[in-house]
Amino acid sequence: MKILVTGGAGYIGSIATECIIKAGHDAVVYDSLYMGHREAVHPDAAFVEGDLCDRALLNDCFQQHQPDAVMHFASHTQVGESMEQPFLYLGENVKNALNLLEVMDQHNVRRFILSSTANLFDDPETIPINEQERLVPGSPYGESKFIIERFLHWLRITKGFRYACLRYFNAAGATAQRGEDHTPESHLIPLVLQVALGQRDSLKIFGDDYDTPDGTCVRDYIHIADLAKAHLLALESLENTECCHYNLGNGAGFSVKQVIDTAREITGHAIPAETVARRAGDPATLVADSSKIRTELGWQPDYPSLESIIQSAWDWHNQHPHGYSGK
Repeated sequence: MKILVTGGAGYIGSIATECIIKAGHDAVVYDSLYMGHREAVHPDAAFVEGDLCDRALLNDCFQQHQPDAVMHFASHTQVGESMEQPFLYLGENVKNALNLLEVMDQHNVRRFILSSTANLFDDPETIPINEQERLVPGSPYGESKFIIERFLHWLRITKGFRYACLRYFNAAGATAQRGEDHTPESHLIPLVLQVALGQRDSLKIFGDDYDTPDGTCVRDYIHIADLAKAHLLALESLENTECCHYNLGNGAGFSVKQVIDTAREITGHAIPAETVARRAGDPATLVADSSKIRTELGWQPDYPSLESIIQSAWDWHNQHPHGYSGK
């Protein structure tokens, strides 16, 4: 199978591409390099540098490479930024996805995996969060993914598309060759490791008075390789099903203090941290129920422990202290 990976130079997309190639499939990476890194693209993948707003280039890509399916990662992804720039998220995220889907239809490519988000569940009624939870997007970013999911619903009915939507919280960790390199960085684990590397003086803990075992927020972390494996399993499942939705997570939440303490043990660094006021809108606990994908597709995390996730990230950051640029 030949799979087009949009955003395949980014953190999640590049490791999904690695997984695709290891599984014996062919990959074509389509990325503007706006946030991605050319060095992150697997050497065995074909590469097209371009934006999804460029319909002519998209059409040329499909004509030249003739993919059988698409994994769509390319997106603006920052919840906070989406609150400040809603037109960017409700505009570009949605329009670019629609461009992609229209070109797919024109070339009779109708298998699609959407990298969606657990931000669809802003105020869950039950924890862990399963697929039956009501959809209440928590930001323009979450809304943009919800709109794309609705596109796919109607394209299944009207055009025969087959699709899977994978909703997840915090991708983390690294493979030996690829890891997390964002500028600016906003995710907890790489921020913690930047302190260990001497690139930050300390870390801020936003509130320690939540209704959790140690008072700090609890979140679901999933190793990036396990996430990539789930995308490939979901694509393979479209041979036998028209559509599916899966919530992806580790099955256990880890608190901010647990992440910091585990990183201290693994890195051997003190990692100074100070507690400051809560951030507005941070729920106490967000954990996904991934039992459905475990039961239906046989997915199991290979890196279920917080230690294995942080160790893999630390190994990569030690080898790439300044990311892919090396500067």
